[in-house]
Amino acid sequence: MQRILPIVFAAALAGSAQAADVQIGGLTIHDPSAKQSPKGADVGAAFMVIDNRGNADRLVAATADNADHVEIHEMAITDGVMKMREMPGGLDIPAGGKVELKPGSYHLMLMGLKQPIAAGATIKGTLTFERAGKVAVDFVTPPAAAK
Repeated sequence: MQRILPIVFAAALAGSAQAADVQIGGLTIHDPSAKQSPKGADVGAAFMVIDNRGNADRLVAATADNADHVEIHEMAITDGVMKMREMPGGLDIPAGGKVELKPGSYHLMLMGLKQPIAAGATIKGTLTFERAGKVAVDFVTPPAAAK
């Protein structure tokens, strides 16, 4: 029994590092998270999966309490060159589909960080959708890996 308790405790801690899913209308936001930023960085990145079981919608804006403003970005490699661009018109969320915001693809850029994003931090934010409206989210940063 003594060997099982540390494993159960570690599993409970690991589960607490994952953000809760959030639902608004037909949209479910899975695992909103932020990447730990290097010391002195003034930008960061946030990710999630948006699952749409309703009508087409569009992510048009976002906020994060640790940033001056948030931009919706797309990163792609074209002809061997990485390009990142803001998507000022927002990000389409197709009806009955899902969009993954992840490294190397769509993501949220947290601009003008008030402090670097630390391991284990939770950043409060909002997502604004064209049709579904605003929803509060917690961007959870995974804890530092054990050494």
